[in-house]
Amino acid sequence: MTNRRILLYGALTAGLLATLAPFAWMFLGSVRPTGDIVARPSSWLPAAPTLTNFEQLLSKQNFGLYFFNSTLVAVACVLGNLLFCSMAGYAFAKLEFAGKRLLFGLVLTMLIIPGVTTFVPLFVLVSNMGLSNSYLGLILPFLVTPLGVFLMRQFIRDVPDSLVEAARLDGAGEVRTFLRVILPLCRPALATLAILTFLAQWNNFLWPLVIAQTEDHYTLPVALALFSVGANGTDYGLLLAGAVTVVTPIILLFLALQRHFIQGIASTGIK
Repeated sequence: MTNRRILLYGALTAGLLATLAPFAWMFLGSVRPTGDIVARPSSWLPAAPTLTNFEQLLSKQNFGLYFFNSTLVAVACVLGNLLFCSMAGYAFAKLEFAGKRLLFGLVLTMLIIPGVTTFVPLFVLVSNMGLSNSYLGLILPFLVTPLGVFLMRQFIRDVPDSLVEAARLDGAGEVRTFLRVILPLCRPALATLAILTFLAQWNNFLWPLVIAQTEDHYTLPVALALFSVGANGTDYGLLLAGAVTVVTPIILLFLALQRHFIQGIASTGIK
């Protein structure tokens, strides 16, 4: 093994350890009392592992409702993006219509505009529609995303035109061509879009915090931020247990779709 390869493997190993260290601290801290976490000097390994933090978390009032809210919002946004972004991507990639370049240019423009700049106008718009403090208000603004449209357009553009033309010659309309020809070939891109959308919405904190004005519409990140802070300060053990609860579904989803995710990233030009 050459010195260059040894250095490369060493750098990759160091990068991997640096990436995994916060997750290791989170999982190990979730089975430690808060006193041990904030003790100085602190240690990585718990002296006496305990599930008290998880028991305390699950015993919180309405925890099941918060988990349901997060799941509902994330799944609804994923389904909406899979449908609408793939439809828009197909139109931009394979159809010709007036204003196509202008509309796609607007999509690309939205990719470079920070979301925080549109946050207040979006909140005013949703509030004026009477959707504040509702599930529809949590979901509707994120049913279609510019990144999703761009990703699907890039992938569908590489689908051979001959397949689309053959379907049309067989008498298939655009809807049938889209459902029977395009979508089955888009599994890697759809898996990538599903993971990215689920991750964004499952971890979304600021929008649910603003739009959900009562506890019955809180999502997990908002609820954890609120009930992990008590009269004596932040309960870090409870907070870390909540973080483990929040991150576990994301890890499981990625493990289930990682092959399609990697293929989708490699084939859509998202570097």
